[in-house]
Amino acid sequence: MNVLNAKPTGTASPVTVAGAVMTDAVLILVFAAIGRDAHQRGDVVAGVLLTAWPFLAGAAAGWLITCAWRHPLSVRKAGIGVWLGSLVVGMLLRAITNQTVVLPFVIVALISLGVLLLGYRLVISAYHRRKSA
Repeated sequence: MNVLNAKPTGTASPVTVAGAVMTDAVLILVFAAIGRDAHQRGDVVAGVLLTAWPFLAGAAAGWLITCAWRHPLSVRKAGIGVWLGSLVVGMLLRAITNQTVVLPFVIVALISLGVLLLGYRLVISAYHRRKSA
């Protein structure tokens, strides 16, 4: 069942979809901001957006490929595709645009984006399991 305004047909409400899209985007921006802060780079707002846009585009691709709007809070039906889309497409776009793509960064992004994009979905899922028990 979806968190907000669940419909009995199993189709997610527009509010749930919008909430999941916004949460994914904010978490990707948080990932970019933490990374930039850890490396003490200047130009905060523009820098965060420069770092985040490939991953945001990748998350959008993941949403489209998995039709995540059908089950936006599902780890299996949406979360994994959004996570891997943000990582794979994000790294490809970074490489194409001559941004840094080195193995340690790929590993950090894999873990960080996984924790963020799958984590909140797992928490919501656990909350609903516990609530319905």
